[in-house]
Amino acid sequence: MSLYEKIQSDMKEAMKLRDTLRTNTLRSVIAAVKNFQASSEENRKAEVTDDTVINLIGKEVKRREESIEAYIKAGRDELVAQETLEMEILKDYLPEEMGEDEIRAVALKTIEDLKANGPSDLGKVMREVMVRLKGRADGKLTNKIVRELLESR
Repeated sequence: MSLYEKIQSDMKEAMKLRDTLRTNTLRSVIAAVKNFQASSEENRKAEVTDDTVINLIGKEVKRREESIEAYIKAGRDELVAQETLEMEILKDYLPEEMGEDEIRAVALKTIEDLKANGPSDLGKVMREVMVRLKGRADGKLTNKIVRELLESR
C-alpha cells in the first residue's frame, strides 16, 4: 500500500470516527496531491510516488510552522493549538528526521566526494546533500551544518 493510499484509507477511518481535525488535515494532503497532479500534463500522467507525497506533506508542515509563528505574534492561542495538532498529524506520515550528527556525517561525506573547499561551494554541496537526505532532515539545520563545515575548510 502506497503512502497516498494509506492517507486516503486513514481519512476514511477518521470520517467514520467523526474525527474532524484528522479528516480535514488528511483531506488537505489529498487536495495538495490532486493540485500537484493537475499542475502539469506530465504530473497528470505520472503515478503518485511516496517521495512526491512526502515532499507535499513537508510543504504542508512548513506552511503550518509559518502559520504558528504568525498566530503567536498575533496572540491567537486557539489557532496555534489547532495548527500544532494538524502538524503532529502530518508528521506521522513523514519519515523519521535525522539527527544533527547523522546530517553532519552525510554533509562531510558529500563535501569530500565533491572536493568542495570553501563557502563558495555551498550551493553545489547543499543540492547534493538534500538529494542524499531525501527530505529526512530540516533544510535550515542542514544549511547551517554545511555552512559551518565549509567555513572551517
